[in-house]
Amino acid sequence: MARLGVWKWVGKRSRLLPAILLLFAVSMDLSTPRTVSAAALYAAAVLAAAPLLSLRGTVLTGVSAFLLDWAMFRYFGYRRSAVAFSELGMVATVTVIAAFLNRLLYHRKMQLQSVRDIAAAVQRAVLPHPPERIGPLRFAARYEAAQTDAQIGGDLYAVVDTPFGVRCVIGDVRGKGMGAVRAVAVGIGTFREAALQEPSLTGLVERLERAVVLEAQQSGSLTELEGFVTGVLAEFPRRGNEVRLVNRGHPAPLLFLRDTVQYVEPGRPGLPLGLAVLGVDAECVDTVPFPEGASLLLYTDGLTEARDETGTFYDPVGRFTGHRYPGPDALLDALLADVVRHIGGQTTDDMALLAITHTPNNE
Repeated sequence: MARLGVWKWVGKRSRLLPAILLLFAVSMDLSTPRTVSAAALYAAAVLAAAPLLSLRGTVLTGVSAFLLDWAMFRYFGYRRSAVAFSELGMVATVTVIAAFLNRLLYHRKMQLQSVRDIAAAVQRAVLPHPPERIGPLRFAARYEAAQTDAQIGGDLYAVVDTPFGVRCVIGDVRGKGMGAVRAVAVGIGTFREAALQEPSLTGLVERLERAVVLEAQQSGSLTELEGFVTGVLAEFPRRGNEVRLVNRGHPAPLLFLRDTVQYVEPGRPGLPLGLAVLGVDAECVDTVPFPEGASLLLYTDGLTEARDETGTFYDPVGRFTGHRYPGPDALLDALLADVVRHIGGQTTDDMALLAITHTPNNE
């Protein structure tokens, strides 16, 4: 964590590097014998400006390096020597090269920004933010991709208001890359359609099962038993303070009730979606009390498998017992901040979080 803080501090001040190198070059010229030259430092300052400063800043750094080097030659009496012309010509050449590199890096940056914008649009299309409120239920979601600059990966979530109640899903697709993104799109699309049509959670799960198996068969890179999705489906009936859950090989949801936090383990372990062919048991639907003031957290394993420098896994139960939060957004903000403190930096796995809080209708 301390090392991360040092690099953040250095990164914020990196634009000062060209000026520091120029200052060091002048100091070296003035404090060493006349036969020692700081030409390499003048050139290094100009090259350092290319990725750190604008085109104008890069050119100004080059001009400053040229004038300072020329002033040193005048100071030591080498005004018209071959060494002076050679060194000044080198600084001028490096300035031209640095300006070219600056423009090249700028266009690369613009291309990367375009890719990021496209990725963000894909995320909004595939994983739109859930509604803030449906009846007495308030929702909040977060998605943290492990890959640098990525916007979406193999985790999914969705919330649908249906005639049968509010239905939610969270899942984790096996694998990475575009294949996982495609499976996410298929899974969410199937869930949104089937959630409005299937009167029971078991029927909804069967529809998802068929979609996952079909996607695995048609992908061309996976066999039927290699493409699977772990997931939890939750259904909040129109009446009653309860939630029905189906867990298909996924980490158990967390129930926040007053000052307590506990895992909601399934009554019977279920196989991930796509592997039903290996099981014979009927679908297990668990009904759990969900009174006013309670919050349910659905998450992927990027949360509980986050580790610190000693290899200790993150324990949300131990770290959040005794704390209360006014709503799902406050809960997720606190959770993500705590995870970052625990791991000391960048996450190593995708992490999707979906929080649901039961509040009175008049709030």
